[in-house]
Amino acid sequence: MSRIPYERALIIGAGTGISAALTRQLRAAGLAVALAARDTEKLAGLVQETGARAFSADAADPASVEALFRKVDEAIGAPDVVIYNASGRVRGPLAQLDPASVRQSLEVTAFGGFLAVREAAKRMEPQGQGAILITGASASIKGFAQSAPFAMGKFALRGLAQSAARELGPKGIHVAHINIDGGVRSAARPEPAGAPDSMLDPEAIAETYLDLLRQKRSAWSFEVELRPWVETF
Repeated sequence: MSRIPYERALIIGAGTGISAALTRQLRAAGLAVALAARDTEKLAGLVQETGARAFSADAADPASVEALFRKVDEAIGAPDVVIYNASGRVRGPLAQLDPASVRQSLEVTAFGGFLAVREAAKRMEPQGQGAILITGASASIKGFAQSAPFAMGKFALRGLAQSAARELGPKGIHVAHINIDGGVRSAARPEPAGAPDSMLDPEAIAETYLDLLRQKRSAWSFEVELRPWVETF
């Protein structure tokens, strides 16, 4: 297995699922890892377990994101891997959705992604190297009923990823969009009894992210879709 050619990773929107699995595997691969979340208390166990560094940040606020990157620069060095996992989700009938809540959802999911990619590009372009991995969902390509805000945000995030890949790829920066097309297994959301491997395993998801980081630039993937073997297309 080839070595990951990066040294420092920042995960924005860190939590106890996919981000935790990523943190463990990135640390095992020898990378320093910084985690960003609104509430860093929920990351205390993961920080203690892995030695990652946690930072409080509002992914949708430009000043907060700029400050986050500066703090990470000082703590572990400029990240050459940035993973954007943050998203906002508001559900309900269109006629009953609260506009302010919808705006906040879009700001976290899409505008926050832009802010993260912007700061990452500032640091990676001068080096001619880096990787930006953007976490999508089924809603990135399918707008489900009563889930318009999430679909709007994820569609926009996918568009950002495409544009960034076309602009930054020729500069040596690998941009990839990962479509998590299915339910993710967790303690709060276990698999149905009698249906093994019917939900996405966070550790298996993380393995794919690391595989992307190992890719040589002659054969970079832009979009990867992950779904359980029983999931319908």
